Amino acid sequence: MNANIVGADSISARKKIIGNKPIANAVGADDPVRPQKERQMEKGKKKITLILGIVAIIMIIVTVIIYVRIFTNKKEEKCNNAINNEIIIPGGSVGKPIIYIYPTEQTKVSIKVGKPENLLHTYPKYENGWEVIAKPNGDLIDTKTGRNLYALYWEGKNTVEPNMNEGFIVKGEDTITFLEEKLKILGLNEREVNEFIIYWLPKLESNKYNFIRFQTEEEINNNMSLEIEPKPDTVIRVVMEFKGIEEPIQIQKQNLKTPKRTGYTVIEWGGTEIK
Repeated sequence: MNANIVGADSISARKKIIGNKPIANAVGADDPVRPQKERQMEKGKKKITLILGIVAIIMIIVTVIIYVRIFTNKKEEKCNNAINNEIIIPGGSVGKPIIYIYPTEQTKVSIKVGKPENLLHTYPKYENGWEVIAKPNGDLIDTKTGRNLYALYWEGKNTVEPNMNEGFIVKGEDTITFLEEKLKILGLNEREVNEFIIYWLPKLESNKYNFIRFQTEEEINNNMSLEIEPKPDTVIRVVMEFKGIEEPIQIQKQNLKTPKRTGYTVIEWGGTEIK
């Protein structure tokens, strides 16, 4: 019958389409959905990739931070070494110490230094000491030559080991203001401050920054003591040590004390450049 013929043709056509395989199996072969276990593994791989990416970013950030800190520390260390590598070693010379004498009345005064073997230059010439007639206004007369003087001059070796735990960092352009303030605190009068600044200003202003420290009385006396007869009521000795640097550094501020300046007074100032 026509119905059977049509049915046979339909079955034959179906076999050609699905290759004589069960319909369910043929559909399963074309299905893009993977087994659940395989999908879970793929999700796990994506999570691992994401975690590794985050870790990589964190490592880059940490590396940058470490690099910046190392660079900053090296920069500070370089500035510190610019001072420390040389300044902790005693040496050099004490430049232009000059001695002023102010008795309360005209007096013959003799002065000897504790280590004459360390003297480099003197004026008047040091020969087992100096002897002068001193007036209250500071004028001096050399008893050996009769020459009028306003001060005694010496320059000698510096044997003091500088103390880097304290001091001041001063811009070269701020030298005058700094010295006017600090030297007054240390007991110098305006004339003495004026002469100190005139001598040291060219050296200090030529540097971008200066490390400056004033030696203690003990350090000054250990380097070069003075024997003065008759003994003064007041002795003020100021020695500045300095080092030119390119960048400012952090350092503890030195505490300066003002001495009493009374009666028969002897003043000395000088400095030493740390090279």
